[in-house]
Amino acid sequence: MVRTRFAPSPTGYMHIGNLRSALYAYLFTKHEGGTFILRVEDTDQQRYVEGATELIYRTLRETGIFYDEGPDVGGEYGPYIQSERRDIYKKYAEELIKRGRAYYCFCTKERLDGVRQEMEARGETFKYDKHCLSLTPEEIQAKLDAGEPYVIRQNLPESGTSSFDDLVFGHIEVDVSTLDDMVLLKSDGLPTYNFANVVDDHLMKITHVFRGTEYLSSTPKYNLLYEAFGWEIPKYVHMPPVMRDASHKLSKRDGDASFEDFIKKGYLKEAIVNYIALLGWNPGTNQEKFTLEELVQAFSLNGMSKSPAIFDVAKLTWLNGEYVRELPFDTYFRYAKPWLEEALQGQNVDLEELAVKLQPRTEYFSQLPSLVDFIVELPEYDLELYTHKKMKTNPSVALFALEKALPVMEGLSDWTLDSLHDALMALPKELGVKNGQVLWPVRVALTGKEASPGGAMEMAMLLGREKSLARMKTGIEKLKSAGTEPFQP
Repeated sequence: MVRTRFAPSPTGYMHIGNLRSALYAYLFTKHEGGTFILRVEDTDQQRYVEGATELIYRTLRETGIFYDEGPDVGGEYGPYIQSERRDIYKKYAEELIKRGRAYYCFCTKERLDGVRQEMEARGETFKYDKHCLSLTPEEIQAKLDAGEPYVIRQNLPESGTSSFDDLVFGHIEVDVSTLDDMVLLKSDGLPTYNFANVVDDHLMKITHVFRGTEYLSSTPKYNLLYEAFGWEIPKYVHMPPVMRDASHKLSKRDGDASFEDFIKKGYLKEAIVNYIALLGWNPGTNQEKFTLEELVQAFSLNGMSKSPAIFDVAKLTWLNGEYVRELPFDTYFRYAKPWLEEALQGQNVDLEELAVKLQPRTEYFSQLPSLVDFIVELPEYDLELYTHKKMKTNPSVALFALEKALPVMEGLSDWTLDSLHDALMALPKELGVKNGQVLWPVRVALTGKEASPGGAMEMAMLLGREKSLARMKTGIEKLKSAGTEPFQP
């Protein structure tokens, strides 16, 4: 039976690459009818962030990636938090010492720094020199009895090769003489990431290990540990990195957004999961929109790429917009309402009516304030906004149109959408100009924006008579103050 795990470190947030690792392992497992496990790897206490474990639980629940075993759901292979498994790792590290495949290392930081400097001076990459491997059993015991700090290191062969077959990258072979005797157990008694992974994956009966390509070079060391114990080696699925661009990996440190960041910006979790699934996997069809259930059905390792995937925020935004526009209106309004209420600051506006106009224009919900803030206050705008090639307008045409439209709008006995429509649509014909040469300048004068939730009449209705007429006058004044000469049809 297929058993996979997602094993994040609780370092404060769920970055996009991490979430993709969880998603691919989950999709593969559920496609194969297997068991998906969450294991929290918190052995690096210096990087531990309070509350990060709960964030991991919440993110997986929100995205629909439900695990069958884990710290908060239980299972027969727990504990599922590594810091609670400390005694297990010590036992297995000592077992390797008995087998001659690991050894105590008492080297101080000063000695290791000195070795590093000497090797760098010779142009060599640092590699531990097996100094403590030559200690006699008596010398080791004396140091242990004296309470000297130590680590336990893997004892790697000094020659030969180690190879494995990755399910994405194929056959990988490494010269073991290039590998370092990595630390298995640190001086604080906690295991290193590499050692804990091997022990836990074996004890939890993991059949397939999903991880990033940055671990390709470490995998031979893992396999030598499996061989040292006489354990079956799992199958490996190494995933190419998610990149910001051709040269840089996504990094929170560099300001790249995490899953939480996108949720806070008003992206839909379904769209994020859908987009992340396509970062390094191709379904083999032209389909771009998938539910999680459809992804489970379609997912195959054959569709995984060896090349890095570029995280394109514009593509995610487009896909999110597709999801937003397909939402039932009640659901859309539930998402949109808090954004609109905050942006409109108590203005007397029918929010539902406004939301109806906004849904076709919404790509993500934090965009809404920028679409409606003009209702509260007319923004400063450049007069070039009146220039629109398709509408055949420019500031000169705009001044002409606004001066003709203002008295017509002032003369309306009732301020309704129908009366505004009839009056403003009759004006271009009367003036001998195109509709857009009147409607575009009026809409710009009313909103101060290139894009708005509706056309000129709808915006006049939304703003009301007093505010609309005042903004029309402001538009005329701005154009005249700039020395604009009115268009002569």
